[in-house]
Amino acid sequence: MEKQRTLDEVGEFGLIDILTKNFNTTKSTIKGIGDDCAVLEYSADEYQLVTTDFLLEGIHFDLVYTPLKHIGYKAVVAGISDIYAMNGTPKQIMVSIAVSAKFSVNALEQLYDGIRTACQNYKIELIGGDTSASMTGLAINITAMGTVGKDKITYRSGAKVTDLICVSGDLGGAYAGLQVLQREKAVYNQNKDSQPKLAGYEYVLQRILKPEARFDIVEKLKENNIIPTSMIDITDGLSSELFHICFDSGVGCKIYEERVPINEETGTVCAEFNLEPIIPALHGGEDYELLFTVPLSAYEAIKKIKDVAVIGNVVEKEKGLGMISRSGDFIHIKAQGWNTSEKR
Repeated sequence: MEKQRTLDEVGEFGLIDILTKNFNTTKSTIKGIGDDCAVLEYSADEYQLVTTDFLLEGIHFDLVYTPLKHIGYKAVVAGISDIYAMNGTPKQIMVSIAVSAKFSVNALEQLYDGIRTACQNYKIELIGGDTSASMTGLAINITAMGTVGKDKITYRSGAKVTDLICVSGDLGGAYAGLQVLQREKAVYNQNKDSQPKLAGYEYVLQRILKPEARFDIVEKLKENNIIPTSMIDITDGLSSELFHICFDSGVGCKIYEERVPINEETGTVCAEFNLEPIIPALHGGEDYELLFTVPLSAYEAIKKIKDVAVIGNVVEKEKGLGMISRSGDFIHIKAQGWNTSEKR
């Protein structure tokens, strides 16, 4: 009798490989499973990009401290961030929801108010979806569609040895904000009359409750005539996304702890929780920043782009994935899957 493997044994990445290994694509599908988006033939000059994301109550969000409007907004960001990670432009979304009887019509209007706000901010259209009953709570599925020039598309698989490794913004803020919210929830559960103490945590709370997709970085790269050799959005943490790029590109990487951008407020929160800031930066996730590689020749141009940090370089596959710590030690980087905000 075949041994029954558990999800913990195979991990997120192994499960994807197991479930999808026997599926084939046709000529109209340029790229199927294995990147941020599926890539389809669209026109003579452009590809169609399609991606989908789930947000589940109790896994990706907690209604105790997450407003429904923010959930709607974040769901859209999660979908279109994948489009930007392919160097593309999102155009439309479809939204499907499953809701239990505990939700009123007014509550769902708040959810869709957040969806509408995101559509307005990112200039995309809601074109359809589906609704269903749920026995357990709220589930949201976003399907995002966009386009990218055939000469501009960026996959995870194009990183080359000596390429520079770059990240936008800063990392670990969403995880830090989550720690604050979970602490205040625990206090509230002990004393229902208590008021949450959130002053001074504005930045990290915004990072977890209302993240933004980095379309501005994609635009700056285009303005500087830089096409990344590989790119991915940071949803599961820097370590997991480095793993994806290195695995798909057949390379290794070396990054430097001191170069990984971490916001000052994130560092302060980490100190409160006795965390080394590099830990949530590597493994926290949900920052929705962009991780990408560019040729070494693009260094001078990259330096001019605000809010982009060069954190290391691509090395031979045999050297593996590593980080040089502040003390100069070499630390092997391990990817971690299943890193959702409520399961960390």
